[in-house]
Amino acid sequence: MESVFYIGIMSGTSLDGVDAVLADFQDTSPALLQTFFLPYDNALKKELLALHQPGNDELHRAAILANQLSHYYAQAVTGLLKGAGVNFKRIAAIGCHGQTIRHCPEKAKGYTIQLVNSALLAELTGISVVSDFRSRDIAAGGQGAPLVPAFHQAVFMHTSHPRVIVNIGGIANITRLNSRLPVMGFDSGPGNLLMDAWCSRHTGRHYDDNGYWAASGCVISTLLDALLADSYFERKPPKSTGREWFNLEWLEQKISGNEPLEDVQATLLELTVRSIAAAIVDYCPDTEEIYVCGGGAHNAALMRRLAGQLPDRRIEMTDSLGVAADWVEAFAFAWLARRTLLRETGNLAAVTGASGDRILGAIYPA
Repeated sequence: MESVFYIGIMSGTSLDGVDAVLADFQDTSPALLQTFFLPYDNALKKELLALHQPGNDELHRAAILANQLSHYYAQAVTGLLKGAGVNFKRIAAIGCHGQTIRHCPEKAKGYTIQLVNSALLAELTGISVVSDFRSRDIAAGGQGAPLVPAFHQAVFMHTSHPRVIVNIGGIANITRLNSRLPVMGFDSGPGNLLMDAWCSRHTGRHYDDNGYWAASGCVISTLLDALLADSYFERKPPKSTGREWFNLEWLEQKISGNEPLEDVQATLLELTVRSIAAAIVDYCPDTEEIYVCGGGAHNAALMRRLAGQLPDRRIEMTDSLGVAADWVEAFAFAWLARRTLLRETGNLAAVTGASGDRILGAIYPA
């Protein structure tokens, strides 16, 4: 019988740290056995942010950061297994997403880069590693993202209640789960990314706790209209995005610099809310239930505004479905690693736009 324990490691666009989960797939209902979070230190986060922009000696810097990240991932694995009291020999594989520093799926470019030295991670942990999940989908003509809708379908689908899963990390994405329709998923636009960046620049805090700062300001309607006029929001799915598109430089092109800081923060929160709500209304009009995961699920001001924009839908965190909001993505990459080892497809071509469903990832045996 196959080993049923898998580890999923996710470090997302928000650059806050490493989420690690221990998953058991022995029963028909996957189970989370243990979770662990390892925060990035400020120096690492600064280096990763700098690498998102063109600069000197990028190849060397990227290789060094991949090694540093792999040591972080190994520490997270150690902490996870220690907390669970599980020996590393019982783990079939680590599904490691890596840290995205470029995502350029357009046909003229056709690549995505997630930093991790998978060979080093396998050496450090003694566990097989599955990584580079997105490249095969892009090679097949897809966006390479989002990949989590296949996991959402497997774990969260309901036969009679149309649902949407909303993941609000640095970028926000939605998954339509309607038993009468094909699964659909795409990036709706910025999630926490712009809010975090504006908050960090002007307050020194990494994020706006519970949205208190945004709630103290007023939405600037003209700025909101200018932000929502961006061509990304008009593009039809399949589509995905990242820091290459939405960043502080993008924002600065649309502001005068005289706006009250808290009003800009309120407007950025409203941008996230409106773009998510519009994606649901336009592409998932029959939705009855909305379940939110990712760091944005803990932003009380954001959740209130989202409920205000979608008053006829039930809105809860994915905790209500048995998976805590903070761990859904890491859980998904444990699931995807298992699919890879079993030689089963991991993407959904209807979601990403690939020419077909594909087995994802590269395997680095222990």
